[in-house]
Amino acid sequence: MSEDAKALTRKAAFAARKLAHARSQSGAHSAATERLLAALLPHAGQPLAGYMPIRTEIDPRPAMARHPGPVGVPVIVAEAHPLVFRLWSPDCPMIPGAFGAPIPETGRPMTPQVLIVPMLAFDRRGFRLGYGGGFYDRTLERLRARGPVTAIGFAFADQEIGTVPTETTDQPLDLIVTERETIRPA
Repeated sequence: MSEDAKALTRKAAFAARKLAHARSQSGAHSAATERLLAALLPHAGQPLAGYMPIRTEIDPRPAMARHPGPVGVPVIVAEAHPLVFRLWSPDCPMIPGAFGAPIPETGRPMTPQVLIVPMLAFDRRGFRLGYGGGFYDRTLERLRARGPVTAIGFAFADQEIGTVPTETTDQPLDLIVTERETIRPA
């Protein structure tokens, strides 16, 4: 798919997510959090990486705060590089990071075995559309080369599209959790 087509898909996905975020009420967030907690239950104790929501991303922090194990958040070190992760807790001091997402001011590095992944759009094959930097694809590829890793996409149900445009470097998700359902890609 051409970059122009991907850019148009991203633009439409931003608009759909913004609308889903505006329509969502605390009930939708609560339902999504409960579904995410259920998806994380088999991974209790394993190192988990979530994310600090920006713009209109659905908020994983309530589930992250309840995870019984180490929790980290991504840190962008440079363009076109995999993410690194720092340990996070709900009360740790945060500073501005790249793209406006807060990061722990200090924090030990950690390596997640489970990741909660943000997205603009997703499809039932398990592919996601992100912002276009390739950070999560590079990160998942690197982590999966070392051993088993579970990538859980977290989004509003209205962010689903028919088919996400993919490239050979795109890494699929293992699960997708929304306020309506948990999708296990085929």
